[in-house]
Amino acid sequence: MSSILNPLYIAVSWVIMSIHKLVSPIFSPTSGTSWALSIIGLVILIRILLIPLFVKQIKSQRALTALQPHLKAIQAKHKDDRQKQSEEMMKLYKEHKTNPLASCFPILAQAPIFFALFTVLNGIGKNPPVPHGVLTQADVANAAQAKIFGAPISETFLGTTNTTVKIVTVILIAFMSITTFTTQRQLMVKGMPKMDSSNNMMLQQQKIMLYAFPVIFAISGVNFPIGVLIYWSTTNLWTWGQQYYVIKRNPTPGSPAFLELQAKRAQKAGTPLPQESAPEEQTPAPEVKGQRQQPNKKKNKKKK
Repeated sequence: MSSILNPLYIAVSWVIMSIHKLVSPIFSPTSGTSWALSIIGLVILIRILLIPLFVKQIKSQRALTALQPHLKAIQAKHKDDRQKQSEEMMKLYKEHKTNPLASCFPILAQAPIFFALFTVLNGIGKNPPVPHGVLTQADVANAAQAKIFGAPISETFLGTTNTTVKIVTVILIAFMSITTFTTQRQLMVKGMPKMDSSNNMMLQQQKIMLYAFPVIFAISGVNFPIGVLIYWSTTNLWTWGQQYYVIKRNPTPGSPAFLELQAKRAQKAGTPLPQESAPEEQTPAPEVKGQRQQPNKKKNKKKK
C-alpha cells in the first residue's frame, strides 16, 4: 500500500518543502509559522487545481434544481415501485448529463491528498521522526520541533497530555466544524431556490450534509495532527469564500440571492420592481370603464 501511495507522498511533501524553502529565510526552518504557511500554500495550490471540479459541482447542483419537478413526477408515478422509481431517476440524470453526487466531488478529490498529508505529519510525530516522500531526516527533525501557538504541528488531541496542544486542537476542530456548517447553510439559505421539503431528494441530501459533516469532522478531528487540522480549516475557509463569491456574483436562478441581485440591478438601473409596478397597472382600469359608459348614458337620454 505504501509503494502505491508513494508518488502521492512525494508530490505532497515536495510542495510543502518548496514553500518551506521560500518562507524559512523570513522565519526559520524550525518555526511553526514556516510549516503552517507551507501547509496553507498546499491548500491554495490544490484548491486552484480543483476549480474545474467546483464549476462542475455548481452546474450539477443547478441542473438538479431544474430537474426537481420531473423527479417529483417520477416519485408520484412510481410511488409503489422503488426499483422503477430509481431506474427512471437514473435515466433522467443520464439524459441531462448530471450527477446527484457531484456536490461531494471536491471532498472526494481531496481525500488522497489528505491521507498523504496525514501520513507525512504522522511520520514527523514519531520518535524518532520518520521521513516520507522527499523529506530528509533533517527536514522531519526540523518539523518535529515546529510549534504553532506553542503546540507541535505533529501532535494530536488524543496523543498527548499537553494542555496547550489540547486547547489548540479543540479550537481548530471547533473552527473546522463551524466553517463546514456555515458553508453548507449558506448554500441552502441563499444559494438554493425554495422547494417543497416533502419527498425532495436534493433537499434531504443537503440537510444530511448540513448536520452530518460537522459531526464527522468533530469526532474524527481528535485523531488529526495539528498540521492536518490547519489544512482542513484552511480548505473550509477557502470553500466558504469561493461559494460566497459565486452566490453573490452568479447565483442560482430562483434562489434568494438571485432575487436580491435582480432587485439591486433594478434599483441601480432606476426601473421599478415588479411589486411596485403592479398597482400602477391596475389603477387605469376603472377610468377606461367610466369613459365607455358615458356614450351609453347620452344614448339613453335621447331615447327618452
